[in-house]
Amino acid sequence: MKNTKIGRRMAVAALVATMWILPVAAIAQQTRVVAPKNKYKVQDDVKIGNQASLEVEKQFPILNDRDATQYVESVGERLVASIPSQFRQSAFNYRFKVVNASDINAFALPGGPMYVNRGMVEAAKNEGEMAGVMAHEISHVALRHATAQATKQGSAKNTLGTIGLILGGAILGGQTGAQLGGLIAQGWQTKYSREYETQSDLLGARIMADAGYDPRDLANMFQTIAGERRGGGAPEWLSSHPDPGNRYEKINREAQYLRVSSNPIKVTRDFERIQAKFRSMPRAQTMAEIEKGYNPGRGTENPTASGRYSDRVQTPSTQVQRYSASNVITFNVPSNWQQFPSESSVQFAPDGAFGDQGITHGAMVGVLSGGQSNDLQSMTQAYVDGILQSNSYLTRRSNFSNTNIGGRRGYSTEVSGISPVTRRTEVVRVYTTQLRNGALFYTVTVVPNTEAYSYNRAFQNMISSIRFND
Repeated sequence: MKNTKIGRRMAVAALVATMWILPVAAIAQQTRVVAPKNKYKVQDDVKIGNQASLEVEKQFPILNDRDATQYVESVGERLVASIPSQFRQSAFNYRFKVVNASDINAFALPGGPMYVNRGMVEAAKNEGEMAGVMAHEISHVALRHATAQATKQGSAKNTLGTIGLILGGAILGGQTGAQLGGLIAQGWQTKYSREYETQSDLLGARIMADAGYDPRDLANMFQTIAGERRGGGAPEWLSSHPDPGNRYEKINREAQYLRVSSNPIKVTRDFERIQAKFRSMPRAQTMAEIEKGYNPGRGTENPTASGRYSDRVQTPSTQVQRYSASNVITFNVPSNWQQFPSESSVQFAPDGAFGDQGITHGAMVGVLSGGQSNDLQSMTQAYVDGILQSNSYLTRRSNFSNTNIGGRRGYSTEVSGISPVTRRTEVVRVYTTQLRNGALFYTVTVVPNTEAYSYNRAFQNMISSIRFND
């Protein structure tokens, strides 16, 4: 019996030793990343990044969506917490904002400011792919590539005022970097070297693994980018950027030597909600369109922003007007309601009921891409969650009820809360069904509770008049 115990103890000890040896062996095979030579102080990175961020936010349409920004910040903070200790700088202030641009891109400034394009989130297949792009950009900042490149070039024009234009960015680089440089300082800009791009891929993969993501998702994002490029949708690559196919192979090879979770973070509920929200918004401009003078102002275009709210709003007219969306969807609305169309939705409201915070009386009708889900209930839940996140004063008042919309199975539910505009209880009713292509069709009605009686008939007539021709 004693010999058996000793044998078991030896076996356990050997197993424990093996568990410790294997990670060490794996780490030993990781590609070593060393921060490049840099003659500038850490405070220079911070100063440059802060100055450049002020210019970026003057020129680029920052998406002022609290829910989306908080989500991107939460992913960014998870990644920043996983930066290896030797690359951490206490003076750096990593912060994250969303740019309302369609390019699959992101870029970071020295010292920590980072900007994620809405188009990148829409294109990602899961949170891991989005996090991969962000980890790559965070790596540029952590390795101080901007000031390191200025050090390497040693050019007289690389003063502190121009170092901020070395924006490396972005996982795509190319046109976006050039356009950003042009917007900030009369067209002068530079780009990161192949060496620095490769370093950021490798360190980004390590940060991902330590944060609970799979580095292979960063590699997969390059496949998405390559597909966009073949289709003519991605920015042109500059010769200094490594080929996306080579980067795909290198990152996958590096992932073999990293401690990757057996259950890495992939598709999350928050990712699906924010991606669905972005896809439901009006089409975002490209960086090229922004550079050519497109000026949407700060944040997403709001077609109702020119209106002024009033305490006296007309009741719905009994006369109706027929609205048609490309002859695919038609329905009736009261004739005294104005129309506010955008890329994928249209709002209707009478005078005094619309302004910079949306509508207080009326309806919104739109179509939302199915994304990764084709189930009506799941899509409806994601859409309602998006409404609640974007309008924090609203709360759910009922479960989903079965209904009929245009002869198709649908759902309806009600949310309500104290409107920040009218200061009265607002009743919002959501109706959903699906188009033949799987997209979500939604109608949202809104009215203060004290005026609901005057509007309910108009809302019901509108819902019952919906016809599909898809």
